[in-house]
Amino acid sequence: MQVITHQDFLEEYTMDPAAAPGRIECILKAVEGEVVFEEAFPAGYDDILAVHTKGHVQSVERRRLYNIAALAAGGAVQAAEKGLSEPCFALVRPPGHHASADSSWGFCYFNNMAIALEHLKRNGLIKTAHILDFDMHYGDGTVSILEHKGYVTIHNPDSDDRLIYLDEVARKLASVEVDIIGVSAGFDNHVEDWGRVLLTEDYRTMGRMVLERCRKLGAGCFAVLEGGYNHEVLGQNVLAFLKGLKGD
Repeated sequence: MQVITHQDFLEEYTMDPAAAPGRIECILKAVEGEVVFEEAFPAGYDDILAVHTKGHVQSVERRRLYNIAALAAGGAVQAAEKGLSEPCFALVRPPGHHASADSSWGFCYFNNMAIALEHLKRNGLIKTAHILDFDMHYGDGTVSILEHKGYVTIHNPDSDDRLIYLDEVARKLASVEVDIIGVSAGFDNHVEDWGRVLLTEDYRTMGRMVLERCRKLGAGCFAVLEGGYNHEVLGQNVLAFLKGLKGD
C-alpha cells in the first residue's frame, strides 16, 4: 500500500496540536515496513482556486502557510488519483476538513479532501463520491464546499457508543453507490485521545468496511489524515486503519 508524505510535514509550522513535534514521526515509525512511501508534491494553483476563493488563498499566503498547506493538498490529490486503482493514504498536515471556501479554523487552511475530489471530478476521473469523516469533529468545511454540488455524499458518524458508531458506519457504507470513497481519517475519537470512544481495533474495522464496499462496487478508495493528537497511540491507530484498508 502506498502512503504519500513529505519531509516538510515534520516541521513545526505553527504552535497548534496538528503541527506538534513528533506527530508525523510517531506514524512513520508505526507504519514503516508495512507501506511504500511516495513523496508528495504541491497542489496546483488551479486546483486550490477550484475550491477556495482568491481572498482566502491570499490570507493563507499572508500567514506564510501557503507552501505547507499546498503540499498537504497536493498529497491528497496524489492519494485520490492512486486510490482509483488501489487503496492509498495521504500522511499530510495541516489537516483540512474545517476549511471552507473562504475561511478556515481548527488547524486547517486548505480543504485537502475537497481539493482532491474536485480534481478528480473536473478531470473526468469520477462521477460520484462518498466521504466517510470519522474525525471526532464534524467536517463543516467539507460539507460547506461539497454538499451542494450533488455528486458527493458525506457521512460524519456520531455516537458515544463505539458499537452503535461502527454500526452507523456500516449501514451508511452499505447504502452508497459511488466511483470512489474518500476517508477523512481523524484519530482523535480514540479512547486515549480527546473523544474517548473508539478502540484501536475499531479503526481496522472501519478500514476493512471501506475496502469491502469498494471491492463490491468496483470503486476506488483513499484516505487523508485529519486529527489525532495523543502521540502514544496515534501511530498504532493509523497502522490499524491502514491494515484494514489494505485487507490485512
